[in-house]
Amino acid sequence: HAPGAPFAWSRGNGWMAVGMAELLRVLPEDNPQRERIMTGYLKMMKTLLECQRKDGLWLQVVDDPTMWAETSGTAMFTYAMIVGVRKGWLQEDAYAQAALKGWLALCDMINEDGYVEGVCEGTMLGDNSEHYRNRKKLTGDIHGQAPVLWCAYALIAKY
Repeated sequence: HAPGAPFAWSRGNGWMAVGMAELLRVLPEDNPQRERIMTGYLKMMKTLLECQRKDGLWLQVVDDPTMWAETSGTAMFTYAMIVGVRKGWLQEDAYAQAALKGWLALCDMINEDGYVEGVCEGTMLGDNSEHYRNRKKLTGDIHGQAPVLWCAYALIAKY
């Protein structure tokens, strides 16, 4: 969630996943920091691949199997993987499958009114796992709506 925090909060990590994917997408190939950013991105994607649930979602705290499934982080991780597969940074078979599972799981989290369910409320840094476990699950919050739209765009965009 933050430097020194012992909890890998989904949306906090989602911002990093999206940020690295977007930065790599626009950063010139000869930028001296590109390799360092790519290394971090690939390490994060590998770890996320290992933490994805069978149903395609990721958890509120991504490495704690007792947590609830959270959609804003799931959408951000899915977006970062879609971009990585489309750009050829990620091994297509494993990551394309994970991205597809994430996308389909997110589609199941959209209610009949078009609102994304299971979005964590705003979360400040917590010093115990219960802080993250007890966050409210919102429906229609922009933190979930927007990343789901990013995924839809990434699936049809020409990179």
